[in-house]
Amino acid sequence: MQTSILDTLTFDPGEIILYPGEPGPKDLLYRVREGLVRLQSVDDEGNALTLRFVRPGEYFGEEVISGGERTYFAEAVTETKVDALAPAQLSAQEMTDLVQGLVKALSQTYQTIQRISGQRLKNRIAAALLDLSRTPVAFTEKNGRIGVRATHDEIASAVGSVRETVTKVIGELTREGYIRSGYGKLVLENPSGLERLSKEAA
Repeated sequence: MQTSILDTLTFDPGEIILYPGEPGPKDLLYRVREGLVRLQSVDDEGNALTLRFVRPGEYFGEEVISGGERTYFAEAVTETKVDALAPAQLSAQEMTDLVQGLVKALSQTYQTIQRISGQRLKNRIAAALLDLSRTPVAFTEKNGRIGVRATHDEIASAVGSVRETVTKVIGELTREGYIRSGYGKLVLENPSGLERLSKEAA
């Protein structure tokens, strides 16, 4: 019997799971069971930057292992269930999964830094939309097109920009036939084109 799971918690979209500060509550580690969690930092002016998305099977709150201070918010993007784990009771397999998850998160961080420093906003948005299309915020239309449920604010947070600028670029991508924009959602009309854009340097 798996004894590391102390509780399974349910959160509504937009609900904050963890706040910046010392590890807590009760110094637990978390693993997403269902849904999607966004880790993001917010500066003194209220500008948000998405650090990474945590998908089912992945962990967050890893700072509890080292005792470091948390510098981010963890927010439920969709209706989300997370397992609260006792770090001292992790099985060998869970420890392996945790380490592999940290390596993956570090790789994603490197990629994000490279995109922000070396790509135009248009390319970063293309990459963000493709990333989101592989998460629980994605949906499939009757015609087979893949879309994502995300606001312009959320896209801006994901690419390190502001909503007004992102809205302009989304309009450009729409006019060029890459995407179709609707209220709170974006449909990927030309995924292969977005893939090419996502790999272009500035």
